[in-house]
Amino acid sequence: MSLSDLPKKEANVLKGHEGAVLAARFNGDGNYCLSCGKDRTIRLWNPHRGIHIKTYKSHGREVRDVHVTSDNSKLISCGGDRQIFYWDVASGRVIRKFRGHDSEVNAVKFNEYSSAVVSAGYDQSLRAWDCRSHSTEPIQIIDTFTDSVMSVCLTKTEIIAGSVDGTVRTFDIRIGREIVDDLGQPVNCIAMSNDSNCILASCLDSTLRLLDRSTGELLQEYKGHTCKSYKLDCCLTNNDAHVTGGSEDGYIYFWDLVDATVVSSFRAHASVVTSVSYHPKENCMITASVDGTIRVWKT
Repeated sequence: MSLSDLPKKEANVLKGHEGAVLAARFNGDGNYCLSCGKDRTIRLWNPHRGIHIKTYKSHGREVRDVHVTSDNSKLISCGGDRQIFYWDVASGRVIRKFRGHDSEVNAVKFNEYSSAVVSAGYDQSLRAWDCRSHSTEPIQIIDTFTDSVMSVCLTKTEIIAGSVDGTVRTFDIRIGREIVDDLGQPVNCIAMSNDSNCILASCLDSTLRLLDRSTGELLQEYKGHTCKSYKLDCCLTNNDAHVTGGSEDGYIYFWDLVDATVVSSFRAHASVVTSVSYHPKENCMITASVDGTIRVWKT
């Protein structure tokens, strides 16, 4: 991928949220995106046409994260009201509410089969929930963290989470083993490379760190942006050639994966860039900000 292929041209601005947008995510095929924020709503958009499709309202406090199933039929959300909401996308109906966290819930993810959900909480725990059961109790609780759990990724057999306690922890659910990689700095977001070999961790010392998943070795560090007090997303481009992330000054940064040089940076928003999501196939990304907008970038 050459630098000219990086999405730097603003294609659309998605407006509708009242207040800060805390997360924006493409769906599995990249045709739609979801956003959530301080206004307690989740919104479904067609980012390529700049169209707002639907609003989901039921949360009592800000919505911090949202994830949709691979078949786009259900979505999961979480936030400041300590609950996880399981929604039917088409009808906008809440199918179930999962309660059990003692504090705000920072992140949620479906497993590959969309049969279970894992949530990461301010209460220093990860909780797993069965979407097919009518029980509201978690099927598993992991509470080995010593501070707030901010972000979670899932593979077929593992739960990986980043915490303010400075660790990225990998739990192998088949054999019940935990591996701890201590980065020594609060971790506020993690993302997996598309080949699943690496974990990218955003830390509150304004550094992104790339870890080898099999060895825990620190492969590279990416600097230049500001990340000290907000939860800021990071991710890799869909071909794993570049790392991208937001900054508290409204800028977006692209780094070369291998040599960690800043290959591009530009002012994307009027305020903190909270979220970045890269299209699964095309050179397109969406960014969200405290300024209340979601922006669509293309080449």
